[in-house]
Formats: sequence, C-alpha cells, structure tokens
Amino acid sequence: MAGGLRQVASLADPVGEVLDQWTRPNGLAISKVRVPIGVIAIIYENRPNVTSDAAGLCLKSGNATILRGSSTALHSNVAIAGLLRAAIGKEGLPPDAVVLLEDTAHETAVELMQLTDYVDCLIPRGGHALVQSILDNAKVPTVIDGDGNCHVYVDAAADLDEALKIVLNAKTQRTSVCNAAESLVVHEAVADEFLPRVCEALAAKGVELVGDEAARQHYPAMGQASDDDFGREYLDMKISIAVAPDLEAAIDHINRYGTGHTEAILTGDPAAADRFAAAVDAGTVMVNASTRFTDGEEFGFGAEIGISTQKLHARGPMALAELTTYKYVVRGDGQIRE
Repeated sequence: MAGGLRQVASLADPVGEVLDQWTRPNGLAISKVRVPIGVIAIIYENRPNVTSDAAGLCLKSGNATILRGSSTALHSNVAIAGLLRAAIGKEGLPPDAVVLLEDTAHETAVELMQLTDYVDCLIPRGGHALVQSILDNAKVPTVIDGDGNCHVYVDAAADLDEALKIVLNAKTQRTSVCNAAESLVVHEAVADEFLPRVCEALAAKGVELVGDEAARQHYPAMGQASDDDFGREYLDMKISIAVAPDLEAAIDHINRYGTGHTEAILTGDPAAADRFAAAVDAGTVMVNASTRFTDGEEFGFGAEIGISTQKLHARGPMALAELTTYKYVVRGDGQIRE
C-alpha cells in the first residue's frame, strides 16, 4: 500500500492540465482545462488496500473522498484511514478530504448512494450484488466497475505455442479477478490442432471445461455449455469454450456475451487484429497478450480506482485522469455577442 501511494505521488498532477486550446475569429481564446470532480464516494468489499489506493488517487486528483468498506475489513480500514487522515492533517490539508464510514449497514450504503447534495460521483468496487444494489438505488452519478467476462480468441493465423501460454496465463494465473479470462473462442481452422492441447493443459491445472457442440467434438471430455455459461463471470477455475467458423462469428459471439471489460485476439494477421480491435465492444482490447494486463499499475497509471465497463465518462482502468472532469475557460478583451 505504501509503495502504491509513492507511485501515485510521483505522477504528474492532472489538475490544471490544458487539454485543448484555440482562438476564435472574434479573438476569444478558449481553453479546455482539467479540474477535479469534487466529492467521490467509493463503496467496496473486502480488500483494505482499496482504502489507501482510493484515498491516494482522490487526493492527488484534487477530490475529497467518502469511503465505505465492508464489515469483514472494518478494523483494517479504520487503521489505514486513520493514518492517512493524520498524514493529511500534518501536511496542512483538511483531514476530512478522506472520510471513512464505519457504519457498514446496507441501509447506510443506500443512503450514501442517494446523497445528491454532497456526492458528485459514486464508484463501486465489488461483486454483482453490490453493482445491482447501486443500479437499483443510486441517485448520484455512478461509474460502474462491472463484471469481467473476458474472452480470448485464437485466430486461424495464431502462433499456437504462444496462444497456449497466453490462454493458460489469462485463465489460471489468478482466477478471482475481473481481468481473468472466462471464455475461449477458437477459429475452426485451428480447432482440431489447438483445442485438444489447450484443454489438456487447462484440465491439468484443475480448470473445469464447458463448451458448445463444435468444441466438444474436438474434446469430448468437456461438459455442455449453456447460454448462462457463456455469459458468466466465473471468478473460479472454470472456462467456457466455443468454436467460430470465422473472425466475424468470433466477434459476434464476444459482443453477445462479453461485459465490455477486456477481450483478446491472438493472431499473426495484422488485418484480423485491426478488425477485431475496431469491432469488439470493450474498454480494453489485447492483441497477442494476456487479458491479465488490464490493470492501472500495468498500464503505468500507478494505481487504479477500478475498471469501468461503461462508456461515460470513463472506460477501462480508472486512474488520476479519470477522476477529473474539465471546464472551459474563455478569455476575451471586451467582446460582446451581436
């Protein structure tokens, strides 16, 4: 946690950055300037490192933050927030720039979701139940850190040895995180060669396999996949597998079942990679790399507040820049509108 805070501290200050500027024919000079959002509320589950990450990112981006963690990590959260508040006060800033709600009752969380006079943005960090509660109850603007039903598509032009390593990493390196692969799609041209290899390797690591009829023809030991299987974020040692007749069918499958988090294509064909990157609806598209790299630290952001699966106002890993908005500053010398 301390290392993460040091990384954030070393990053450039986003506030005040001029995003664009131009001068109109009438002499008005217009600048688009990055500014803080205001008060950001974060509701999260279990992991107490979110307390320090969220506080550090919000403070660095000029925002105040209201933190509401889970009861299972309450004592850790209280200790971490207390240290941060003391350090903030020691540096001459208001300690209430970071506030931790110690009441972890569901009713308190719902009340926080509805504080339209005080909260400018709400970000959840947790499972489906938390996200659904926010969708049902929130009245303040939200940025959803949603499910990660991430796919890896093995194209006809893939290096199959490389693909095997990437699929195993994406699925098994850490299964309980949102950027782990949950679905594998294989082009039928390489299914006969690749599917038995990858299925044996996944099964050897304890991964349960379910697939469509075409996939089961190449590896009969896997179970039958349902629509629910293809649309599920497992966060466990289980993966769904489908065979696609071509690139477009693979894209259609991914767009149907994906959650907008991270999708990967493994291919040696640049045209296929470009088409996939353009057509797949996701916050992050990987080309010949594991889905596990969708992460604020891996992207060089120092840390992240979450990974947005929506399109406004942030998408993908959210770090300092995504915790800001902008304003227009217009400078004139007496112009009036005719």
